[in-house]
Amino acid sequence: QVQVVESGGGLVQAGGSLRLSCAASGTFFSINVMGWYHQAPGKQRELVASITSVGSTNYGDSVKGRFTISRDNAKNTVYLQMNDLKPEDTGVYYCKTGVVHTTLPRLRDYWGQGTQVTVSS
Repeated sequence: QVQVVESGGGLVQAGGSLRLSCAASGTFFSINVMGWYHQAPGKQRELVASITSVGSTNYGDSVKGRFTISRDNAKNTVYLQMNDLKPEDTGVYYCKTGVVHTTLPRLRDYWGQGTQVTVSS
């Protein structure tokens, strides 16, 4: 079993900052890609940022220059530093963790329960 738990959401004014954390725990061989997804009210879930085990990053166009993803492999944790927040950043942020197992199927994705971010104008 693998557990993925996000934390760090909250209410912030436009222009403010928040830092999200996501920790994976349980039984597995290693973690591959970790990523953050945003789901605004009434919209589909979209990629915010992702990071590989060696630190290669990918960002959605709307957050480039404002958000930074990082990870601590020793802690199986990924972070999302969100600066210059805008009202359109409001929504639930989900963490997806790509886990490598020793049994088939070896590659499996796990999602956290999500953390709410609300940006007031």
